[in-house]
Amino acid sequence: MKSIFKYYKRYAHLIIAALVFLTLEAICELQLPSYMSGLVSEGIGQSDMATIWSYGWRMIVITVIACVCSVLVGYFSAKASARMSRDIRSDMFAKVMNFASEEYNKFSVSSLITRCTNDITQIQMLTYIFLRMIMFAPIMGIGGTIKAVQFSSGISSLAWVIVGAIAIVVVLIVIALTIVQPKYMKMQKQIDKVNQIAGDELNGMLVIRAFNTQKHEEKRFDDANRDLTRTALFATRLMAILMPVMTIVMNGVMVAIIWIFAAKVDDIAQISNMMAFMQYSLHIIMSFMMISMIFIVLPRAIVSINRVGEVLSMKISITDKEDKTQPTGARFKGDIKFDNVSYSYGGGVPAIENISFEAKSGEVTAIIGSTGSGKSTVINLIPRLMDVSAGSVSIDGVDVRDINLKDLRNNIGFVPQKNTLFSGTVASNIGYGKEDITQEELQKAARIAQAQEFIDSSPDGYDRAIAQGGDNVSGGQKQRLAIARALSKNAPIYIFDDSFSALDFKTDAKLRMALQQEMDDATVIIVAQRVGTIKNADRIIVLDDGKVVGNGKHEELLKTCKTYLDIAKSQLSEEELGL
Repeated sequence: MKSIFKYYKRYAHLIIAALVFLTLEAICELQLPSYMSGLVSEGIGQSDMATIWSYGWRMIVITVIACVCSVLVGYFSAKASARMSRDIRSDMFAKVMNFASEEYNKFSVSSLITRCTNDITQIQMLTYIFLRMIMFAPIMGIGGTIKAVQFSSGISSLAWVIVGAIAIVVVLIVIALTIVQPKYMKMQKQIDKVNQIAGDELNGMLVIRAFNTQKHEEKRFDDANRDLTRTALFATRLMAILMPVMTIVMNGVMVAIIWIFAAKVDDIAQISNMMAFMQYSLHIIMSFMMISMIFIVLPRAIVSINRVGEVLSMKISITDKEDKTQPTGARFKGDIKFDNVSYSYGGGVPAIENISFEAKSGEVTAIIGSTGSGKSTVINLIPRLMDVSAGSVSIDGVDVRDINLKDLRNNIGFVPQKNTLFSGTVASNIGYGKEDITQEELQKAARIAQAQEFIDSSPDGYDRAIAQGGDNVSGGQKQRLAIARALSKNAPIYIFDDSFSALDFKTDAKLRMALQQEMDDATVIIVAQRVGTIKNADRIIVLDDGKVVGNGKHEELLKTCKTYLDIAKSQLSEEELGL
């Protein structure tokens, strides 16, 4: 709740303006019945045209003022709520962009999307309705009660009519809120589930078709959709009952007032009092109807506020230190050192343990091991996508935790295991990591990554459109574009996480040769499954079950590391290995 309150403070000037005009509107609305009563008793009752014109003009002026105030209230309320939702959405997105794996894993992608869209819309709606009615309803209710007493002509039973109507409305609101609040909490989670299933099915469309499971997936989505629909209908129908019931109460009050006054009316003054009393009674009932409108939106909005607040108040684990050792904007030489590094996901069994090795500038360091041995975990620690649980990772003798995050990542060209392209063009994807990249730099990165040939084969060249996720290019083309994107940064450190797996052996060999020729002064770390990709590396780190079991060159490891020998024998013949 605190994380949302600051946005109300940010737009306090708009909120105050809305409340000022809202108060003026309510005061004008309260004056109209009094003038109507005077018009009936003094003007019409005495056939005095001057009095009729006097009251008439005053009523017109007050009505115009009320209309202008109403428009201004709507304007300032809409402006405040829209700007608040914009800022919350922007800050929430920026927060998620800074999440480390530890925070990111606490929320599903579908839940984050729902919180950033549907939940913020609920907060915006609450803010608008709240500002539109928060001052209006109390002023109308309290002012209407005071005025109604003045025109009640001393009839005590009239007060009980109002009290009874208010009691019925309050009881209805309390009952409805008690029942509907848990339903709204359930409904937001069901929206998360619908989004999750929809995302899974859209992303896995090819797999679904390949396995002929369309009917199964349709049923999954239909079940989740029906659950959401049932909950939404129950909550909506319950809250919808409030309005007709309140209308019945309001009309019942009017009938009761006329019934009671009928026995007392004996002159035109009593009729004018009855008309004024009826109007103020309507104001009182309407004020509670407005409050009920707020309470219709409030339960769901409170759930949304809490869900958005969970994201905004989440403490980010990977941040810059105030006392950074490395100067801002520094370019690294690129010497990397792992010193007894351990890391565990969620505090469980360590994924890697006591990892120690060095990757020197101008050398190629390769990491190999079986699936689940911790290869990706090791390299993710270098750009601080995760932080070590024990030990340290340093670059040029400086712990990465003491380096400005922006500088650290600007000095690293990173190709993750899962290649992701963004909607745009070939040029925008290759130049993604460098704002002022030139055409020559684009072409150089594409040439080294062996992507130039398929780029030139397209009539649009570097302007060729790339669909969301790169779905309109092949796996090998996507991988080469991801490699070119990393190379375009011209960084001193390059990390390739199993980035050659989709390439044929010929393209793989040409790419590694180009890397050696063009990036001979950079620190290159290659994670690979194929021995042929890394056998010429200056240093090979062999991982097994999260531990280093081998460190050396290809020929040396064949003799000293059984794990490496087993991997090599599973891929190459003894003649190819020289055994």
